Amino acid sequence: MAEFFNMPKLGMDMEEGTISRWLKQEGDTVKKGDALAEIETDKSVVTVESEWDGVILKLYHPDGTALPCGSPIAAIGAAGEAAPALPEAAPAKEEAPAPAAPAA
Repeated sequence: MAEFFNMPKLGMDMEEGTISRWLKQEGDTVKKGDALAEIETDKSVVTVESEWDGVILKLYHPDGTALPCGSPIAAIGAAGEAAPALPEAAPAKEEAPAPAAPAA
């Protein structure tokens, strides 16, 4: 079963990261611990590693894309397996209108 590889949280205050450069391409076989991408934070560029053995089924975002931590950036699974679709983003909450002031 395919697994999402998510934008990692590389520091306590990190809220988003930028994919500086993919080090693997779709269709490449990876082992747990193989370098997948370089992720840029506001302080440094960090090489992130695969958490699973498998094949890179899909790279969801190109180099240079900034995303919140926890966002899926790639899918890793078995050879020949279909890449899962990205989960739908939760709709933004609309603020409730302020109650009208009572007429005096």
